Amino acid sequence: MRIDKVYTKGGDAGETSLIGGDRVPKSHPRIECYGTVDELNATLGLVRTALEASAAGPHLLPIIHRVQQELFNLGAELAAGDPAWLEKLPRIEARHVEGLERDIDAVNDDLPALKSFVLPGGGWASAYFHLARTVCRRAERIVVTFASIDDVGEFAVRYLNRLSDALFVWGRWAALKDGAAEPLWEPEKT
Repeated sequence: MRIDKVYTKGGDAGETSLIGGDRVPKSHPRIECYGTVDELNATLGLVRTALEASAAGPHLLPIIHRVQQELFNLGAELAAGDPAWLEKLPRIEARHVEGLERDIDAVNDDLPALKSFVLPGGGWASAYFHLARTVCRRAERIVVTFASIDDVGEFAVRYLNRLSDALFVWGRWAALKDGAAEPLWEPEKT
């Protein structure tokens, strides 16, 4: 793929092209789906940057890089309205969901049992993981809504659901590895 020109002026009237060439309004639910997945991917860029200074970085950086690649594939899958084009694209599959489950299991046993809800924080890497988790949950809600009116890949929702779980666990694990206190919800202190 080669991108020579950043601006095309094709969207100046509020429309954009899906993979395959169909033109839709930029407010189309399909655009909202892959746009939010793109936002999640950008948020993971913040996670990667924070992990560079984190004790969790050596283990998690390669995983986050892989997840960003998978999210780009998911975005492409969501951007293809034409089934003929969809067949040509990489897809999110069961193996991607299973990979996230293995990655969760690899660190979850290190974590102390939770006695309350976790507040976002626990150091930069942990805080950015929590931000990414909330963006992931929003992407999941948007894709679920879109799936009620059009086809999405068989594993799109499952992948986003598992990824939000992974981001939560990885955020907790980053706080642990960085020796940061994990802030907990204390309802009696409100």
